[in-house]
This record gives sequence, structure tokens and C-alpha cells, in this order.
Amino acid sequence: MLLTFDTASPTVSVALHDGHDVVVELVSDLAMKHGEQLAPLIEQAMLEAGIVRQDLTAIGVGIGPGPFTGLRVGLVTARTLGFALEIPVYGVCSLDVLAAEAAAALGGRDFVVATDARRKEVYLASYDAEGARTAGPVVDKPAVVATDVPVVGEGGTLYPDHFPQRTGPARPSAGWLARVITDELAEIHDPEPMYLRRPDVEAPRPRKPVS
Repeated sequence: MLLTFDTASPTVSVALHDGHDVVVELVSDLAMKHGEQLAPLIEQAMLEAGIVRQDLTAIGVGIGPGPFTGLRVGLVTARTLGFALEIPVYGVCSLDVLAAEAAAALGGRDFVVATDARRKEVYLASYDAEGARTAGPVVDKPAVVATDVPVVGEGGTLYPDHFPQRTGPARPSAGWLARVITDELAEIHDPEPMYLRRPDVEAPRPRKPVS
């Protein structure tokens, strides 16, 4: 049983895939509560599927790009579970997951995925009609990366003047993350965060000596 989860957006998504299809998928009720909600959602998903942790055969996790705190919660949890259960951990770019879900519904059109990067910026990557990434991801102001092609993700909702053709899913789905891994729909990475800029919170620097 493959357990997947994504914490690159304001909400947490968790899913279980039995090798044939997704059997459970859950999404958190509250935004920006990754640390409080991820573990309970994992336990709830396993309870609904009637399994225990020892039934898991692999872990899949979204590696962003996304906010530092949310990504850290997901990646630390994934690596900890993988180590404890001695099972592999696979990472997938969260924008690629959105692209995989959207590609089938866009009727053979190239598109971009744009998600909220805060600071009035977006994370953006370009995709061909099959959902394969052709450029990015980058982080920039919506006005700089504005486009008239279809836009998947929250960026189109937040900045409609710059992305007028908003379509498709808004946030990454753990169910589609599982499908990406099992069907090899996108590149698989090590479970390391895809940061496109420095974290908002940095360790304090040493004080300068007083002369």
C-alpha cells in the first residue's frame, strides 16, 4: 500500500493507493495547520482503509515548491516513516502533480501551473499538452510571468488579471500524487524540499564583536 501526502499548499492532502487505484483520500479542514493535522489524517486514512503502518510498502511526498514550514512538516514525516518502516520514500514536484491531474481535461493544449508563493508572487512552471514540464519552476511576480494560456492552480484565482484563463484543480491532490508515482507520470525525486528562495525565518547570525 502506497501512502502519499502533500503539504506544499495551505491545506494537507493524504491518500492511500493499493496498486490499482486510490482507495482513500482526505483533505484537512483548516488551512496552515500542517503540523497539527498531518499525523491525524494519516491515521484516519489507514483506519478507513483497514490497514496498519506495517502494511505500507512505500511513501510518496510532495516536495514543493511551497512555504518552508509546510514542506518541512511533510518531508520530515515522510523520511521518518520511511526510516522506521524501512520502506522507500519518493518525492514529486507538487506543480507536476497538479499538471498530471489537469492534462487529461485540457484537450491537448499547452498550459502553465501557478501556485501561491506569498509576498504577492507565484510559483510557476510550463507544461506541454501531455503534462510534461517544459520550463520552470520559478518564483516571480504575476505581472512578470503573466500569460493567456490556460493556468492551473491558485495563482489564476488570486491574480485573474494576469492569468485570465484559470482552469483545473487549485491545490495538489495526494490521490494524484499517488497516481503520478505508480504510473510514472512525472520525474521522481529524492525527498528533499524544492525551495526557490530562502526561508522566511533564518537562524540568527553571530553578534558582531563590540569594539
